[in-house]
Amino acid sequence: MKYLILVGDGMGDHPLAELGNRTPLEAAHIPAIDDLCRKGEFFLNHTVPKGYPPGSDVANLSLLGYNPELYYTGRAPLEAAAMGIRLADDETAFRCNLVTLEHHDTGSTTMRDFAAGHITTPEAHELIAALEKDCADEVFHFHPGVSYRNLVVVTGDYPDFSTVPPHDFIEKDVTEHWQRYLGDARWKRLLTQVQTTLASHPVNRRRLEDGKNPATAVWLWGEGRMPSVPTLQKRFNITGSMISAVDLLKGLGVIAGLSVPQVPGATGYIDTNYEGKAQAAIEALRTEDFVFVHVEAPDEAGHQGLLADKIQAIEDFDGRIVRPIIASLRADNQDFRVVVTMDHFTPLALRTHTSEPVPTMLYDSRETGQGSMCNFSEKDCLALDQARHNRMERGEYLIEKLLGLR
Repeated sequence: MKYLILVGDGMGDHPLAELGNRTPLEAAHIPAIDDLCRKGEFFLNHTVPKGYPPGSDVANLSLLGYNPELYYTGRAPLEAAAMGIRLADDETAFRCNLVTLEHHDTGSTTMRDFAAGHITTPEAHELIAALEKDCADEVFHFHPGVSYRNLVVVTGDYPDFSTVPPHDFIEKDVTEHWQRYLGDARWKRLLTQVQTTLASHPVNRRRLEDGKNPATAVWLWGEGRMPSVPTLQKRFNITGSMISAVDLLKGLGVIAGLSVPQVPGATGYIDTNYEGKAQAAIEALRTEDFVFVHVEAPDEAGHQGLLADKIQAIEDFDGRIVRPIIASLRADNQDFRVVVTMDHFTPLALRTHTSEPVPTMLYDSRETGQGSMCNFSEKDCLALDQARHNRMERGEYLIEKLLGLR
């Protein structure tokens, strides 16, 4: 028996007038997912516990079977694990976004772009190397990641205030949050030097000449120290792989004891190497019990408010991830149980995450009885929940349901 969790990050949304009061999921052509959903079980899943932010870190930790109330320490240490960074007991990792900030003459600051125009990974690596050379010291060190997603490791104490995700403030005033960083002399010195280095760097000069948003600053958030969790093999005696383009999910795979294959051309957006990710999952299932495949693109489109991109991302997830993986399992006459879901909603109108329960389907290739008879959409799942009251109140139980233990 093979087990799969296939995640379209942020696919969930709210009805839109321009789609005739439908959501992107309803508007998208997703025949592979709809077929599985009609034949399988369909229910709502609470991936985000009450009191926790609806981030991909918390939600995907739940989807992997870990209770965030016990194991969540922050987003950045998970990314550090993916990057092979060992945090000492006195070290804290921070996610370090390359961002485009706009400082106004009035003294206010606007988050113009949380991803610096989705800066390329080679460009980002040049910038992070320059920051490490010019700005690092015995307290702060910079580590390159993928595109705008990088890390800073801080040794010792740091200012006691709550950081915020930059994607929650796209084209919004962030003066209050920025001033919190500048209120500490060490951090003010660091961030001032960072802006000076970035302003004169050739990468940013080229981006401006090409009409692209430059990386004008770094935004530190998602801080935490390394968690200690039992592996999935220890808990359930299964082996598996995590297939993702982003370090957050790769880090979750590392701490869960999963293999984390590198897929060339995997970007985290609609230009990602879908075929490479699908093939990596197919190859993993030939020798392992379980795969977790994560596609970031719908979430990124949601943050940018791009309707056409979000629909395309959902359709590509269906046609270029779900369909070929399921077709390969069927061609091999392999019994399997598969979950198709999302970690959270990323509504286009809000351009950030929400914590409402997410539509989730579970299909067992051995079952021949009547399934949900529903298409995979928010509306159909909610209607089914109201009729049958069949929902999962704790997201970490999903993997036990997938494995037939609940």
